[in-house]
Amino acid sequence: MIKYRDFVPQEIQAPGFLKPGQHETLDQAVAEVNRWLAESHVKLISIETVALPNIWSRWEEGSSDGELSTSGESLSRWHQFVRVNIAQIFQIEL
Repeated sequence: MIKYRDFVPQEIQAPGFLKPGQHETLDQAVAEVNRWLAESHVKLISIETVALPNIWSRWEEGSSDGELSTSGESLSRWHQFVRVNIAQIFQIEL
């Protein structure tokens, strides 16, 4: 079975009036990927950097949301995160 895990830079400070939110850096997310891979011993398929709009919007569900939207003249913020694709191996006991 193929699974994925997203490592999204966390929000440090929520956005305010005319002030964007602040987030961890992509390098911090990559460091977390490295820690997790060293500890988890999963079968790695691929690692990718993904950029999606508005994942921190209150109307969106983050990196796993199936539909993220932008429109015309409104402001969109694009966020990068790291997606790790792994194979989950099942062991069948006889």
